[in-house]
Amino acid sequence: MSESPTLAQVLASLPEEERIILTLHYLRQMSSSEIATMLTVPERAVDAVISAGKARLSALLGL
Repeated sequence: MSESPTLAQVLASLPEEERIILTLHYLRQMSSSEIATMLTVPERAVDAVISAGKARLSALLGL
């Protein structure tokens, strides 16, 4: 029986920008607007990463 990957393992496997945005959003509970300001990127880009990242995390974690 194979063990499921941990959240830390899955996050570590993501591209840096995606990992940073998802960590700030889900673990630091920052809004898209706050993240966009911090990273000097458009808010819609942050929203897109969060949306796609949520789906990717679910798939990688087997949820």
